Amino acid sequence: MQITVNAAMTVDGKIATILGNSEISSEEDLSRVHELRASVDGIVVGISTVLVDDPRLTVRLATKQVRRKHPVRIIIDSTGKIPLDSQVLRTASKVKTIVAVTELAHTDTISKIEKMGAVVIVSGKKTVNLKKVLSTVKKMGIKKILVEGGGEINWSFFSQGLVNELIVTIAPRIVGGRQATTLVEGEGYPSISSGVKLQLQKVQMQTNGELVLYYKPRN
Repeated sequence: MQITVNAAMTVDGKIATILGNSEISSEEDLSRVHELRASVDGIVVGISTVLVDDPRLTVRLATKQVRRKHPVRIIIDSTGKIPLDSQVLRTASKVKTIVAVTELAHTDTISKIEKMGAVVIVSGKKTVNLKKVLSTVKKMGIKKILVEGGGEINWSFFSQGLVNELIVTIAPRIVGGRQATTLVEGEGYPSISSGVKLQLQKVQMQTNGELVLYYKPRN
């Protein structure tokens, strides 16, 4: 399975401001992201992204040369907090949507999500077992995954060694904020030497000064 983490951040490493604003990418970069979405089988986000941004997670801004294939949307949502009126669930009957929950999710909640047209995967007791979810969706034919989550979901994928590629756009801005979300959150590693090592593969300059960096994890 090929798993790519894609994100946009400011020069000071923030993927959202202290108020949760995450509109960092330019139109040029958004087009690149939508082309990337069209190239994968599934797109993963955490429940926080759904609650804050209410995204559609579809392919809309790709160039005419790119086939507008919508990836399967996979939401990691431990307790089933996803709003029934979220854009993802309201369109679940048209674009295949999977909600991964744990045993903490109430059966009534699961039933309501399924009635919206989404598939529910129950995996894990208190936190979603990502490896089991990935194994399940792989059996569904989902082999190329794009992770567009926030800092917590990024940490989950990196800390479990599930990432094959990192693509990060660096916008020429600084927003600061001690509580602003960074590219990777979670518990963190105790030392620099124990962190995830990356190998730079490519650098792409965009017209407004954005840099797109392509990395592969290095053993």
